[in-house]
Amino acid sequence: MSADPQARPIAAPSSAPAAPSASPPPSSPTLSGAARTRRRFRPEAVPLYVWVFGTILLLIVLAAVFAPLVAPHDPTDQSLRARLDPPFWMEGGSGNYPLGTDKLGRDVLSRIIYGARTSLLIGVAALVVGGVIGTAVGLIAGYFGGKVDEAIMTVVDIQLAFPFVLLAIAVVAVLGVSLGVIIVVVGLSGWVTYARIARARVLSLKEIGFIEAVRSVGAVDARIVLRHILPNTLSPLIVVASLELARLIILEATLSFLGLGLPPRIPSWGGMIGDGREFLGSAEGWWISIFPGLALFLTALGISRVGDWIRDALDPTMRHG
Repeated sequence: MSADPQARPIAAPSSAPAAPSASPPPSSPTLSGAARTRRRFRPEAVPLYVWVFGTILLLIVLAAVFAPLVAPHDPTDQSLRARLDPPFWMEGGSGNYPLGTDKLGRDVLSRIIYGARTSLLIGVAALVVGGVIGTAVGLIAGYFGGKVDEAIMTVVDIQLAFPFVLLAIAVVAVLGVSLGVIIVVVGLSGWVTYARIARARVLSLKEIGFIEAVRSVGAVDARIVLRHILPNTLSPLIVVASLELARLIILEATLSFLGLGLPPRIPSWGGMIGDGREFLGSAEGWWISIFPGLALFLTALGISRVGDWIRDALDPTMRHG
């Protein structure tokens, strides 16, 4: 039988291993490599002042949370025999009252610890109230625009032009003094900031055009706002909230100092500063105002400095290296 001239010879199986497929060198940039180079949290990159103020804030928060366990005395206990006792390092002081007593014989340290609970509670609750109201109003104004936007921003301008202290006096005079009233009053003082930022963010997002694309597939307004616009608006609002908390705590202390805050039986840093102002400049009783004022100063400064670092960390334009 003759061989077919058109038949192709069958190659014998080779025992040599197949050459590996070409792959990019390890140093070549790939998508997975780019993902691996994403910025990660590095403790050594955090500035020293952030660790210092963060530790101070953590201690203040822990003292406020565990106040019944940390405070040496009940903040409302009075003892006229211990009236105006100085701090322990001064002549006449004792370790029973480390930071002295006030004019009613109440322990200053215990009242500072319980005052931290009051200030932080009001500050955080007011932050939530103002943030929720302001964000909702800003989203509505920016999304619907037109007369709705004009009406809302007119209200914003009116509040910015109206003295807040007069508004607080009017609200407290009508509704009375209580924890809920103070939280609402303090919270309403800052909602305009969230409203303006949320509105500006929505207006910039609408220019991208993805809202029209989502609407074209049948999405309703509520779904567009909550699922697509709100998540893209939270980042700047979180930064503002971290900076706004210090202002709200100081505002609550200001109202308490003026007598518009909580009742005197409830410890408050602002109320303590107001109780001791008559002793400022004298040889006795100066500690009644100085120590709660120092606690207020450290808390507000710590929140502001940590908030500044959070802003820089979340803002891509502020990153270096």
